[in-house]
Amino acid sequence: MIPLDWYLIVAAALFAIGLFGVLSRKNAVAILMGVELMLNAVNINLLAFWRYRAPTEPVGMAFAVIVFAVAAAEVAVGLALFIAVYRRFNSVVADDINLMKW
Repeated sequence: MIPLDWYLIVAAALFAIGLFGVLSRKNAVAILMGVELMLNAVNINLLAFWRYRAPTEPVGMAFAVIVFAVAAAEVAVGLALFIAVYRRFNSVVADDINLMKW
């Protein structure tokens, strides 16, 4: 059986890679991919703790399904926004998008 620490280390590394991707990228699609990596790290943590704490109850799997649904909705809304911004500005670079500025 794989120890819980290994799952937590993989999830922490995946979250760190996603956070680095969000903070260092200028392309809006790459930022969205970083957010997806962070959500996958959360799913790894949820399922690892579920497996090691209470594997007989389906609570951990239910939370993971909810996170998957939120991630899918986030991708759908995010890509729709990026398409709308690209049609207006012809760019998806986050620095060029200044809709909220006067």
